[in-house]
Amino acid sequence: MSTKLKISFMIALMLIISISCKEKVSNTTGWAYNDSENGGFDVPDYVEQETGPGLVLIEGGTFTMGRTEQDVIYDWNNVPRRVTVSSFYIDQTEVKNVDYREYLYWLTRVFTDYPEVYKKALPDTLVWREKLAYNEPMVELYLRHPAYMNYPVVGVNWLQCNDYCAWRTDRVNEWILVEKTGLLMWDPNQNGDNNFNTDAYLAGKYDGLVNPRNQGMLEDLDPNKDKRKVRMEDGVFLPRYRLPTEAEWEFAALALIGEMKAQERIFERRLYPWGGHYIRNDESSSQGLFMANSMRGRGDNMGVAGALNDRADITAPVDAYWPNDYGLYCMAGNVNEWVMDVYRPMSSEDANEFRPFRGNVYTTQMRDSTTGEILDKDSLGRIQWRKVTDEESYDRRNYNSSDNINYLDGDWESSVVGGGSAGADWNTASNPKEKTAGSSNMYFYGENYDPIKGTWDKSKEPTYRIRGKEMRSMINDNARIYKGGSWKDRAYWMTPGSRRYLDQRQRTADLGFRCAMVRVGSPVGNK
Repeated sequence: MSTKLKISFMIALMLIISISCKEKVSNTTGWAYNDSENGGFDVPDYVEQETGPGLVLIEGGTFTMGRTEQDVIYDWNNVPRRVTVSSFYIDQTEVKNVDYREYLYWLTRVFTDYPEVYKKALPDTLVWREKLAYNEPMVELYLRHPAYMNYPVVGVNWLQCNDYCAWRTDRVNEWILVEKTGLLMWDPNQNGDNNFNTDAYLAGKYDGLVNPRNQGMLEDLDPNKDKRKVRMEDGVFLPRYRLPTEAEWEFAALALIGEMKAQERIFERRLYPWGGHYIRNDESSSQGLFMANSMRGRGDNMGVAGALNDRADITAPVDAYWPNDYGLYCMAGNVNEWVMDVYRPMSSEDANEFRPFRGNVYTTQMRDSTTGEILDKDSLGRIQWRKVTDEESYDRRNYNSSDNINYLDGDWESSVVGGGSAGADWNTASNPKEKTAGSSNMYFYGENYDPIKGTWDKSKEPTYRIRGKEMRSMINDNARIYKGGSWKDRAYWMTPGSRRYLDQRQRTADLGFRCAMVRVGSPVGNK
């Protein structure tokens, strides 16, 4: 090697060393990171968030959320409005029967002493029954038969979907600790409260079957400690799987990146998750075929024998049709999908322009009132949570109550009038069965009043009386939004801007879900 080349090599090496050293030194104190000699402040060499199993990264941005189709029903519940959605992840397909049966199998294996946990998670197969139709084969076979294992799971309510998301979070993070870090070993004998839970692990309430080579611990750079568990600061765990918000789901379904002709220029709004104003494919090789599984017309679920157009009489496999420009399948048709949001007709007028969502109920982990220690796990191995009290948030500028579902939605307690004399009438009415709403013409009655506690239960559907006439409202804190259209719906409902709602405890044969996950860090990755 020539002298000149050696000098060049040494200069390059010194530059690399100086840069790497600079990255490991605090620019505020000058102290070195990851150095046990000065205390061992640990800063991981983190690149970016990995994509979890089954997920697709959706690069966020601004878009016009709401109606794209003519509002022929005159609901006026999806008025167009420009909002911004952060980047996030969402399942490429709807959750399949085989996915959900894996969940059910795990519950039966782990919670052998708590059979009610498995029963609570079971889909309602009776949703297939119709009074004047023969659907018993679907009742018996749809969930269990291998012919349907890649079909979307149905008959699940909103609460069951959230439980599945929580379970999936723990199983993925457990897999990370076993396969990627080697700290834990697979433990097929987990049972009862002895099962991996991400929150419990981070709180120091779970040990599990540790790898004997490292005792399930990492080297601790703190000179006063030898070993430690994985922390959130290590960036090892993935964030929670959850249902997508309505804005996220709609943004992902529209996939407007496919309409971008120049930088920051989208010249056409999409009616469906694909371009054009009709539901047939216009490519030469597939021209005329339906782009999604829906009902073409009265009594026409799949077309004529010998030329079945959408190739499905009920649901279809989750990847049976063409994906949109994000690579997502069946964002229109097949089954409707639950989203996180609580339904209000005028949410578009009320919610934030950035990450719009209605349904926030703020919680915190339960702790010992004396020591402040996180309480032990419950019988299912999960950390216990409670709502934030009004006293804990009374002096905050951004919220003053844990439950913000009804914030600015026009209900009595959140209205300007409700805070005045009318609110006093509500709180001080002498008859505990009849709370007035500031007027003799309207009052709430009976069903949502607990005479033992002397309080009103918002989770129960209230009854209203106006001028002596009783009426009920389905729009309450349990009303959850679903979107996307299904095999039973006409093309109108396949527009991503359309929205409907159902009580979170209800289930149908054309309603399923897919999971989502927040994107942390850069919205486009570390490029």
